[in-house]
Amino acid sequence: MDISKSVERDPRVNHLTALGRSAWGTACVYVVCVLAGAGAGRLVGLLAEWLVTLPWAPLQGPARLLASLPGPVLPAAGSAAGLALGFVVQHEELVIRLTDDCVVLTRKGRSQTFRHDIVTTACRDGKHLVLLGHDGRELAREECEVDGGRLAHAFTEHGYAWAAADPHEDEFRRWVPGTPELPDAANAFLKARQVALEKKGPSDDDVRELRAELARLGVVVRDEKRRQYWRAYRQSNPA
Repeated sequence: MDISKSVERDPRVNHLTALGRSAWGTACVYVVCVLAGAGAGRLVGLLAEWLVTLPWAPLQGPARLLASLPGPVLPAAGSAAGLALGFVVQHEELVIRLTDDCVVLTRKGRSQTFRHDIVTTACRDGKHLVLLGHDGRELAREECEVDGGRLAHAFTEHGYAWAAADPHEDEFRRWVPGTPELPDAANAFLKARQVALEKKGPSDDDVRELRAELARLGVVVRDEKRRQYWRAYRQSNPA
């Protein structure tokens, strides 16, 4: 696996690099959400006006109330809802802050900090940013919207090793219930995680917490189309 080497930099310089969705991309998200909300509000108004012409249709009371509102009200309310949705989308996106000393990953207002000396490699695995530790463990696996080229440049600029793909990619195996190579506790966590993954998706808090529990058992897990793949690593004392 080809891993880019660290860039030699002036040790007196330790600037901060922040990475996230570009300003243009963020603006597009808000515009799309606001326009979609306004369109939905307009459609609700048209539907209400149509329902009041049908005496046999249900929800006549709410339909009359909505139809009686001034024309701009529902589109404006939809736009406000779209703007709120834009805030939610931005809040859930990953923000990466890099210095020569550490990596800080922030999502949903929660931050994780990783010292430079415990991060052996950073890489892009599909849509995810992955940070790897000395013993092969995954320190972090976070969905990331930032372009791979920007990530590679930023990490190497701050002296981190960057890999074009996960160096352990070939070690992952599909999990099936009762996998004999895994301890009972790991199989139990993976079974519970599979249920949460299918019901709530990979970003659910339970799914993330169970990933952390598996890491404590020396098991790394990755998801592909709500299927789980695992690999084991030899645990060492925390750095």
